[in-house]
Amino acid sequence: MEISAERCTFRCVGVAEPLIQATLLAEALDNGPVAVFVVGDDLRHIAVNQYACTLLGYTREELLALSARELAPELDLDEQLVSALSSRRLGGRTVLRRKDGSRIEIEFRSDEAQVAGMPFFVTVGWPVADD
Repeated sequence: MEISAERCTFRCVGVAEPLIQATLLAEALDNGPVAVFVVGDDLRHIAVNQYACTLLGYTREELLALSARELAPELDLDEQLVSALSSRRLGGRTVLRRKDGSRIEIEFRSDEAQVAGMPFFVTVGWPVADD
């Protein structure tokens, strides 16, 4: 059995190295099977993954220019934000607006996360399966 140079490098360096972990996690999330949205306290998108862009038909730049209110107009974000701020988490179903104007229902979960001491909300969402 042959081991590729990449596998040997990961084994030799140790996958637990923080930089390697951060890089692997970032690539896995960007190309993963769920939409990931990082939102600031002003409800503006700070980061989104490629699956979110593909699912909704926007480029990353276009999606980052939209607020969560613009993307989920049917969700009462003011009320939801108050609830989320008090419990630090939020979940359920909502409808998102795609670039072409169509709508897609997703299930989601949001949790507060801190990066460099600053609070953000990280939302993970996936399309609701047709029953």
